[in-house]
Amino acid sequence: MTILPSTYIGSPRHMHEYAQDAMSYVRHYGTADLFITFTCNPQWIEIKQELFSGQSPIDRHDITARVFRQKLKSLMDFIVKHNVFGETRCWMYSVEWQKRGLPHEHILIWLVEKIRPNEVDAVISAEIPNVQVDPGLHEVVIKNMIHGPCGTLNQNSPCMIDGKCSKRYPRTFISETITGNDGYPLYRRRSTADNGKSTIVKLNQQDIEIDNRWIVPYSPILSKTFKAHINVESCHSVKSIKYICKYVTKGSDMAVIGIGAENSNDEVTQYQMGRYVSSNEAVWRIFSFPIHERHPSVVHLNYFLFTTPYYRVTVLFRRFFLNT
Repeated sequence: MTILPSTYIGSPRHMHEYAQDAMSYVRHYGTADLFITFTCNPQWIEIKQELFSGQSPIDRHDITARVFRQKLKSLMDFIVKHNVFGETRCWMYSVEWQKRGLPHEHILIWLVEKIRPNEVDAVISAEIPNVQVDPGLHEVVIKNMIHGPCGTLNQNSPCMIDGKCSKRYPRTFISETITGNDGYPLYRRRSTADNGKSTIVKLNQQDIEIDNRWIVPYSPILSKTFKAHINVESCHSVKSIKYICKYVTKGSDMAVIGIGAENSNDEVTQYQMGRYVSSNEAVWRIFSFPIHERHPSVVHLNYFLFTTPYYRVTVLFRRFFLNT
């Protein structure tokens, strides 16, 4: 029997240990306060200025990986060291890749001071900003934080499954932020009749009016600073742990290929499982950039209890090492 140890990144044992370490955060500190998804923007000036003439970001995955790594470190310092949302108790993140190769990061943040329901609107917005008040933020939100459009406006959108949007857009108009049933609040989304804003976007060479129902929740300060798709959610559900560690049960991206000899009547088909690794993920691993990081550290302590000379029981403990 050949196995991959937990020290091999991406192996089943590594994924299971990573999920158990994450749950130890929940046992000690409760559920996370913020769930942030940070997606690479190939139009960043730091990427475009390093390209040769005639090149596009898809031609230089090494530049994309390096710039995203630096942006990722800057984002974590912005949140943890500068205390943008308040003092941070602990954090963890996981880097994943889209099929087209762009990396994105899922971050869980535990805060010392919890975000109260009446403070959500000051941290997270799901509305189009006023172009007269903040034109810079308005431009970033229009370019990066509009979902779709999908549904009746675009049936060919990737989020459409069985004729419905898998992300539940468009959302309903709400005059005030309220607590949801799934651990995520229902953010304020005012209609144009209730002082809400709208804008015009092009879809299939047609002008379409977009209102607050199509806006992905974001943090104004993060969006203005990093000019990318940064989805910020106030979450109080353990499902966020399962989502960030979903590859424990889902497994890595796979491609299944059927192999058969010519003129063979054998009805038993042999399949070979091939792991799908995009170019950017391959470059990320070549550079030895971390895929998972967390703080504080979770160290596994093994205690061996000998009951008989031929029988041994191993008890696994997880212990935090805090910088205090």
